Amino acid sequence: MENRLRELRAARRWSQADLADRCQVSRQAINAIETGRYDPSLPLAFTIAYVFGLTIEQIFRPDRPETTGNPARQ
Repeated sequence: MENRLRELRAARRWSQADLADRCQVSRQAINAIETGRYDPSLPLAFTIAYVFGLTIEQIFRPDRPETTGNPARQ
């Protein structure tokens, strides 16, 4: 899943620890989400969206499906 977490956090000059505190998760969890190693649970995605005052869709986007070999896309 793609996300804008790093961009949004940097715009507010928050560290990963600052955002983690606001979301009540570990700094490592924020790092894993930012780097795409972990997709947040739905409740955590809602919390992150609330902290930034945005919708989930404004922060998270599904990975784009491959267009080759997909009969529905041809």
